[in-house]
Amino acid sequence: MNETKELVKQLVSIPSPSGNTKKVIQFVEEFLKELKVETTRNRKGGLIATLPGTNNKEHRMLTAHVDTLGAMVKEVKDNGRLRLDLIGGFGYNSVEGEYCEIHTSTGKIYTGTILMHQTSVHVYKDAGTAKRNQENMEVRIDAQVENDKEIRALGIEVGDFVSFDPRVQITDNGFIKSRHLDDKASVAILLQLIKRLKEENATLPYTTHFLISNNEEIGYGGNSNIPEETIEYLAVDMGAIGDGQSTDEYTVSICVKDSSGPYHYGLRKHLVELAESNNIGYKLDIYPHYGSDASAAIAAGHDIIHGLIGPGIDSSHAFERTHVSSLDYTERLLYHYIFSGMVSN
Repeated sequence: MNETKELVKQLVSIPSPSGNTKKVIQFVEEFLKELKVETTRNRKGGLIATLPGTNNKEHRMLTAHVDTLGAMVKEVKDNGRLRLDLIGGFGYNSVEGEYCEIHTSTGKIYTGTILMHQTSVHVYKDAGTAKRNQENMEVRIDAQVENDKEIRALGIEVGDFVSFDPRVQITDNGFIKSRHLDDKASVAILLQLIKRLKEENATLPYTTHFLISNNEEIGYGGNSNIPEETIEYLAVDMGAIGDGQSTDEYTVSICVKDSSGPYHYGLRKHLVELAESNNIGYKLDIYPHYGSDASAAIAAGHDIIHGLIGPGIDSSHAFERTHVSSLDYTERLLYHYIFSGMVSN
């Protein structure tokens, strides 16, 4: 788990809002290259690694996504600040006060802070009650600028990506606090799984593809580049925690249904049987406002058996936290899964 924790820390520290994921994909590519795992990129910029199996006529695919929430410059304001447009599904209140980086098209990066226009309580009577929305939220740039012309002189323009400071911390008692654990915690788990398989010189029963997708937060990361031989498609993504949910930060969450509908019943039962027979802590859950790469693949028309598991993440799309035990149980379930038999309809 120490290696997995360090890998999570490295991944969340690489800015990668949906639409601007080249650096993190390069990081993953280099990680797999060191393991002598061949990879290819799809035209969307995602990365695919394949491990051959004894059965090459029936394949599996596992996926996790490296793209994260973020923003884009919507307007260069005449008061020397920036208006944002959000990338991904989250509220402005979840990024209020957050440090950020503005990534210009020339490659230069400026730092800033996301604030309400009416932040100062000494000036604005409605500082606490004004709506947290696109009109009122803005980026205060760490540069001496007082108008739109001075901002543009820095090279900042509409369409520049804005990433959020992950503020990653790992506590002595095993908690990982950071933005973007959705879904970089799962990416770290898949990479560690591949590393273990290579170190063990393991032979898989079925050829298995690992897709590191890069557009999941905007709905279409894992809906393509699925080989025709693929029978089972398992998305590894965060389990959502909140009122009415059974998912916690200490077990692996097995999703039975999300906003797209139920996941494959046979695969779900198979995953539960593997967890119970291998003493893996798990929770079954329904995520009411959620979609995954697996559900995107189904919606795109792929004839596959689809499933979804992942570590439990508290405060998703905001101030996220999980525990190493959840990562451990997820990794263990995946390990047993890829050596198990196929599910039959």
